[in-house]
Amino acid sequence: MATPTPTTDAPFGLDPSGRPLSDKSKVAAGLLGIFLGGLGIGRFYTGHTKIGVLQLVVSVVTLGLGGLWGFIDGIVRLAGSAPTDAQGRVLR
Repeated sequence: MATPTPTTDAPFGLDPSGRPLSDKSKVAAGLLGIFLGGLGIGRFYTGHTKIGVLQLVVSVVTLGLGGLWGFIDGIVRLAGSAPTDAQGRVLR
């Protein structure tokens, strides 16, 4: 099987199923979600700013209990088969 080459549509290459790859890391997004999820940092990292702001607001309003959302979100990103960035590209 030939190795996919980067194109202008996919400057970071393609995954095995032919979808473009993101410049963002799945591991980094997951760990940021686990450790700083209450601040929405994992979502800000991947470009999902609206969800990141919502996670931050929920954490402030619930006096920190909303941080559980970010923690679970980080675990799902690490365990998920193909999390994406804000442009719909698969995280590496």
